[in-house]
Amino acid sequence: MTETKQLTLPITGMTCANCVATVERNLKKLDGVDNAVVNLSSERATIDFDAAKLGLSDFIARVKRAGYGVASGEAELIIKRLSDDNDARRLEKTLAKLDGVLEAQVSFTNEKARVQYVSTIISQAELRRAVSSAGFEALELGGAAEDAEALAREHEINEQRRLLIIGLIFTAPLFILSMSKDFGLLPNFVYSGMDMGGMREAKPWFNWLMLALAAPVQFYVGWQYYVGAFKALRNKSANMDVLIVMGSSAAFFYSLPITFGWIMGHVYFETAAVIITLIKLGKYLEARAKGRTSEAIKKLMGLRAKTARVVRDGTEAEIPVDDVRVGDVVIVKPGEKIPVDGAVIEGRSSIDESMLTGESLPVEKKPGDAVTGATLNKLGMLKFEATKVGKETALAQIVKLVEDAQGSKAPIQKMADQVSAVFVPIVIVIALLTFAGWYFLAPQTGDQFTRALINMVAVLVIACPCAMGLATPTAIMVGAGKGAEAGILFRNSEALERAGKVDVVVLDKTGTITKGQPAVTDIVVSERLSVAENELLRLAASVEKGSEHPLGEAIWAEATTRGLALAEPSGFKAEAGHGVQAEVEGRSVMVGNQRMFENHGVALGGLESEMRRLQSEAKTAMLVAADNVAAGIIAVADTIKENSAGAISDLRTMGLKVAMMTGDNQQTAEAIAKQAGIDVVLAEVLPEGKSDEVKRLQGAQSEIVAMVGDGVNDAPALAQADVGLAIGTGTDVAMAAAPVTLMSGDLRGVSRAIQLSRKTVTTIKQNLFWAFFYNVVLIPAAALGYLNPMLAAGAMAFSSVFVVSNSLRLRGVKI
Repeated sequence: MTETKQLTLPITGMTCANCVATVERNLKKLDGVDNAVVNLSSERATIDFDAAKLGLSDFIARVKRAGYGVASGEAELIIKRLSDDNDARRLEKTLAKLDGVLEAQVSFTNEKARVQYVSTIISQAELRRAVSSAGFEALELGGAAEDAEALAREHEINEQRRLLIIGLIFTAPLFILSMSKDFGLLPNFVYSGMDMGGMREAKPWFNWLMLALAAPVQFYVGWQYYVGAFKALRNKSANMDVLIVMGSSAAFFYSLPITFGWIMGHVYFETAAVIITLIKLGKYLEARAKGRTSEAIKKLMGLRAKTARVVRDGTEAEIPVDDVRVGDVVIVKPGEKIPVDGAVIEGRSSIDESMLTGESLPVEKKPGDAVTGATLNKLGMLKFEATKVGKETALAQIVKLVEDAQGSKAPIQKMADQVSAVFVPIVIVIALLTFAGWYFLAPQTGDQFTRALINMVAVLVIACPCAMGLATPTAIMVGAGKGAEAGILFRNSEALERAGKVDVVVLDKTGTITKGQPAVTDIVVSERLSVAENELLRLAASVEKGSEHPLGEAIWAEATTRGLALAEPSGFKAEAGHGVQAEVEGRSVMVGNQRMFENHGVALGGLESEMRRLQSEAKTAMLVAADNVAAGIIAVADTIKENSAGAISDLRTMGLKVAMMTGDNQQTAEAIAKQAGIDVVLAEVLPEGKSDEVKRLQGAQSEIVAMVGDGVNDAPALAQADVGLAIGTGTDVAMAAAPVTLMSGDLRGVSRAIQLSRKTVTTIKQNLFWAFFYNVVLIPAAALGYLNPMLAAGAMAFSSVFVVSNSLRLRGVKI
């Protein structure tokens, strides 16, 4: 019997009845659809279908294939009560299975869930209910996200501290009493005689005293482990809580019949209590340390101004920054933070943008210039119009970018994930084999059962899946945060990992090595034409009037500076990578490179030697022709940035090959490369050929290639490279599609990004080595009887603290 279901999808991109018919027709083509009705007014599609044949993903794919979209929302939830990485994966699977959920990501490290969902099928309230049903607690990340998250973390730390204190209050005297009894240090009235092992036996009431001290620790301090274990097993999973509960309960419940006088033996209440208290201590220290891994995000959020001074209806008022709207006129006095992104309409000042870009020098601002929220106004008063507010500001985008990178999974984590998935069941099997081995196979030496039980407990509590789960994400969190503080934004953890493996760094010349603001340096007039220098410049500038190319802008700027009256060009044509031509006052004027002149059959007329001279001086020689006759040369030069040579030297010191890519001719390119200290020159590369050059380098010796460009013109090359680094100036760069974005225009950011990647990956490898080494060495040691369960619990508690603390060392590295 088929199960017929109905769902409603919000469709985007529909504008007319034909769109409705197209979407309906495509949906009805799917095998299993009984009926599909699309409404243009509500922009929704209601579909009746056979659930055995089709799912949500099939409908979304079909709608997209038809050329339309399905609107989806994104919920960010703070998740409490995650015990380890297994819990995170279990919750991720639970959320992903829900109807209406497109994608779910749960991070144990920053305790967040990011869920992409279709709001017409499932709501955020239902998502939170699903989280609760899985045994966790969800807090919505709303407008006061930073406050909600900070409160949630603070509450967790305080709760762990409270339970730890209670545990210590009961465990410390319990442990002291137990050890004192075993060593015969208590008064005589406590003892009743000698046991079979020759040790002094305590009176029955003493065991009851130990039970009274152990019970609150077992069932109050350790209650969350019982709850966590029950919910994990109910969901057919096993996590760290299961191991803790099995280990501590075995020691506790074995001691009960001895206390009740049913059997003879030694009680192990102190073992159970010490196990839970030590693990609680570890969890408390881990919670504090994990809080510090996200300090970079907190710092970024803390940069935001709390209030803004706006002018509305002619009245100046101070309002919360969240109430600022696009179009508001905002006033900022010297020493105040810019509250939101905007464009200056009145006033001049210098702005300190170091908190976002890492660039220490203030940036001058005048009417028409863009200002970025969270930067500091140093000198004059500014009046600007708000253009981006709330989640659209550069700071909000940067925070989201860093959070996305921190929450993503690095390729190096895959092995740890695979091991963690089967780790707990394997440990339980080893523990049972340990018990069987010591009980049935070990030499008979007194109480076989007790010895077998204690060694089994040691195996259960020494095993630590947490360390493996935390090894990669904690280092990624700290590394990505450290990068953000230095003005280096990694789009995901894969980029952070891969950047350190780079062999070759390809630098785009314009705007990366050079300032990207070329200026006219020479004007050479052909001896064959009686054209004045200013007239040659005026003709060329008239053609370049509509050009957006930096070289064309330089010619136009020079003519404007000289006060030349430019004519209106007609029939403007641009040849990519070659030049431009147009009709100016009835004359056909062409401005371009030598290749363009050759293509059009225009002879240089004796200008070749001047071309060579200018090119040898690292100047770009632009040929000018009037009516297909060479009229002269206009030379334009783009100066190298002050720190480019030093930055390139740093890259070479790190053992990297450095190449420069440019559309300039070979001679000009080599002259600039010599100034910058670059050996490999890729000259005369057209814009569309940049990605092919990167591909050629990748294939040459299977080298890992990084491409550094402006993120817009170089988009194909950045995408083709193994690691693309977009170099910008700190405003819209957060939106760049490159895997790595350098907020300032400083080329030294490339070496810093690579250094940070190398140090982060080294930290991850150290963490993984410790996590695996610890478990591989100590689990067998416990199974062979070399570890007391209390020592095992202490080692287990501090293994994850070690991993988090090692990751935190990244905060102090210099890049």
